[in-house]
Amino acid sequence: MRTISLKRKSIPSPNYSSRGGAAVRLIVIHTAEGARTIEELGNFFKNPSSGVSSHVGADDKAGTVGEYVKRGSKAWTAANANPVAVQIELCAFAKWSTAEWNKHPAMLENCARWIAEEAKAFGIPITKLSSSQAQGSGRGVCTHNDLGSWGGGHWDPGGGFPMDKVLNMARSGSGAGGSSDYMNPPQWLWDWLRWYLTTDRDPKKKPKGAPDKIPQWAWDYCAEVEKIGKRYGTTSGERDWMKWLAGGKQGPRPDVPDTIPDRWWVDNDKLALK
Repeated sequence: MRTISLKRKSIPSPNYSSRGGAAVRLIVIHTAEGARTIEELGNFFKNPSSGVSSHVGADDKAGTVGEYVKRGSKAWTAANANPVAVQIELCAFAKWSTAEWNKHPAMLENCARWIAEEAKAFGIPITKLSSSQAQGSGRGVCTHNDLGSWGGGHWDPGGGFPMDKVLNMARSGSGAGGSSDYMNPPQWLWDWLRWYLTTDRDPKKKPKGAPDKIPQWAWDYCAEVEKIGKRYGTTSGERDWMKWLAGGKQGPRPDVPDTIPDRWWVDNDKLALK
């Protein structure tokens, strides 16, 4: 199944250098403290005399980030941490309260989606790091503030930044291109699909782990599962797959989708109980 990537608007900065062989282990969140748009931020980074840069920037334009330095190179924004970090500048201010941050849902989602993409690219867990972990050898996500004097001594993105919310979005998939991370979907998605697609949808039996408001990416996933189900119905693909599964997976795998629809597993379980 496909994952829709962020649109990356290229505004190249000359302010970058080699990582010198260092492996990226940190995904770092900053605030721009002035620029209100990714274009304004990009114009600042384009100036060689500014002497600074970041890999990307995010504003309130949904699904789009500005890309200033390619992830393989070292951006100049966090002092000694630069060689091991990939970094985003949010067009916001560290003084913002959590309430103010929440008035910018597109920016937060852009940040979450970017985190998910970078985590996948570098094999970094979407884990919130402490200051000691970030400044030590930890692998995960942190703020500029977590880097302390080693990272330049800044306090952005501020105490009001909803870090846990953004990381949950990144993990759940709403921060992964508007759809679930199909390579590692959350368990509640499968439970909800089973309830939605194979039962009478009794609200009292709705899985406890499913959110009250199902995000759009989950509905998109459901639509794809239903589409696959119509193509590989019980009279063709599903039946062949069940026979192959029951036979110990001997012989060539039937012409079925790479991701087996949850309904098939339910049907197979029912068959096994007869």
